Amino acid sequence: MSLDLVFTSIRELSTLIREGKISSTELTEVFLNRLEELGSRYNAVVTVTRKRAMEQAKRAEEEISSGVYRGPLHGIPYGAKDLLATSGGIPTTWGAAPYRDQAFDYDATVIRKLEEAGAVLSAKLAMIELAGGMGYRQPNASFTGPPRNPWNPRMWTGGSSSGSGAAVSAGMVPFAIGSETWGSILSPANNCGVSGLRPTYGRVSRYGAMALSWTLDKLGPLCLTADDCGLVLEAIAGADAKDPTTADLTFKYNDSLPKHFKLAVFNGVTEDIQDEIRENFERSLTVLGKVATVEEIEIPDFPYEAITRTILNAESFSAFEDFIEGGRTSELTAPEDHYGPFARSVVLARDYLRAIRLRGVMSRIVDESMAPYDAVAAPSRQSAATPVDEVFRREAPGTARDIMGAVGNGAGLPSISVPNGFAGEGLPTGIQFMGRAFDENKIIAIARTYQSLTDWHKKHPPIGH
Repeated sequence: MSLDLVFTSIRELSTLIREGKISSTELTEVFLNRLEELGSRYNAVVTVTRKRAMEQAKRAEEEISSGVYRGPLHGIPYGAKDLLATSGGIPTTWGAAPYRDQAFDYDATVIRKLEEAGAVLSAKLAMIELAGGMGYRQPNASFTGPPRNPWNPRMWTGGSSSGSGAAVSAGMVPFAIGSETWGSILSPANNCGVSGLRPTYGRVSRYGAMALSWTLDKLGPLCLTADDCGLVLEAIAGADAKDPTTADLTFKYNDSLPKHFKLAVFNGVTEDIQDEIRENFERSLTVLGKVATVEEIEIPDFPYEAITRTILNAESFSAFEDFIEGGRTSELTAPEDHYGPFARSVVLARDYLRAIRLRGVMSRIVDESMAPYDAVAAPSRQSAATPVDEVFRREAPGTARDIMGAVGNGAGLPSISVPNGFAGEGLPTGIQFMGRAFDENKIIAIARTYQSLTDWHKKHPPIGH
């Protein structure tokens, strides 16, 4: 298989499989080999699920040859962030040394739905320990080692879906499942030069996923293209009785493109960010000006960051209360994670309840501001990837300066990040399009339109076979 085919979209791979030009077992074998060869180079892989993958690939091959075709994911390998439960003795480590031997006897709903779609689970992918819920401040916060960026191994991939971003970027899998509480899909998408979709809260079941923050956690895909994100979302979305927070809505991916759309940009969103990030974003808006009206708007003053952070801090402590109070944080990898969780224990119940109440107000304010527009555009992050041996600056994911992250995650809104250029040392940057609740089709269409006008998503890190 040529290197170009490794960096081929799901839609194109599915056509090759359906037409018999390549079999699922051949395709899966190639990606398994890449996972085993490259995974440790970038600290991106926890477990290569070779046995399960080849069984699923063979079954897909037999079904397709007999005329049973399940759709565009049938026979396509993928990787899952290692906070998703997997049966069959496959470990689910949550990225943390104390859980490195943890295993479940069931599959998370997302894993089950992807199997029903015919996708082939090929790896459990590395992540920041406990999804960053212990307050990590540097990339060395995973027992598999600091996540390294395929574009430059001295740089970080972004957290906490770090392995998911690296695996797609390096051509180890055609797509991966990540999770986001605040920045953990969009950050690795930005840093690794791939497309990442954070769905609306409640769009995708979280049954079988490690809980960090019950009212903020979301699961979504990282792929080579925005179109691929739509294909994967259709397979994993939907109501689930095992997750009562899921919305009773179906999602059917609409791959048509609008002729014209209307974008908003929050006033001040490019202040105090890297010059190259600003320049890339402004250039992207110029490109989009061919098919869109772009207006700068003033978002009403409100404590968006404080609300979202209070909820996150209170819920993350509660999720791991027994682990923390049992003194087991000393077993974690990052030194600051040994003591960081205790600061979260001081969030008062009245402050948490006030934040929950104010989140409803925040959601109404944001929805009213966004109502006249198809999406809000912004840089995906305030910086490109930072060194793996450097403590995070204030623009790291989850900090108070991330207004788009605070608003989007606090209100549970969907957003998609796609590559839009490069910054210093050849590191990718991204542009995000955030929509109103359950407007995934709209933001995917905008991202696809942008990718039809540019070729940043076709550029890949210089990695050999």
